[in-house]
Amino acid sequence: MSDAILETKKLTKEFRGFVAVNGVDLRVERGEIHALIGPNGAGKTTCFNLLTKFLAPTSGSIFFNGVDITGERPAQIARRGVIRSFQISAVFPHLTVLENVRIGLQRKTGLSYHFWKSESGLSNLEGRARELLDQVDLGSFAEELTLNLPYGRKRALEIATTLAMEPELMLLDEPTQGMGHEDVDRITQLIKRVSEGRTILMVEHNMTVISSIADTITVLARGAVLAQGNYAEVSRHPAVMQAYMGTTDGEMQGAHP
Repeated sequence: MSDAILETKKLTKEFRGFVAVNGVDLRVERGEIHALIGPNGAGKTTCFNLLTKFLAPTSGSIFFNGVDITGERPAQIARRGVIRSFQISAVFPHLTVLENVRIGLQRKTGLSYHFWKSESGLSNLEGRARELLDQVDLGSFAEELTLNLPYGRKRALEIATTLAMEPELMLLDEPTQGMGHEDVDRITQLIKRVSEGRTILMVEHNMTVISSIADTITVLARGAVLAQGNYAEVSRHPAVMQAYMGTTDGEMQGAHP
């Protein structure tokens, strides 16, 4: 029997008559990597903003672990374990990589703003912070100032700070955007590795990334669900090919909308 961790029913968002998200029924199964894709303007980011309550839906419902969370605030959603990567990204460029992850751990323990606590009082978090850095291949960068990290490594640090919040559902918004091939490969493998025991919902443009790690793909177009299934299924769907390629010939392999 399937087990949905996140589900939306007829989720809709209108902006002064423009329907950005139109009756979306989304079902994310526990333990999967679920990709949300679509051409530019398809409503992907708006959908993410609705799920994390940075926007209030015009109509429809959002359920997390079977509980209706439609009326909850962003902080309540985060406490339930729905964590979006940018919410707790490494925003302290003049702190070390280790210190950034430790702040993520402080947030989880409720000590977020206790910056006056002594270093020794926070030492119990250091071991876990180093474990998280090792998990994202940043162990050797622990003492480096964050501003000195290459772009791809900064995105890895963002994932580490997200993991520090112990998410049950991780939302990753275009994690490989702006990266070269080497960094894309590294982050792709990293996402696959950290997905064990977790559920990931990601917006991603790079079809090579999606084809290699996504279990399920939902395709949006003009704010509505166009297709859903695994990569083989959606890549051959005529409506998906039309939306991506402007043609019904061939597949969407390698498309970068």
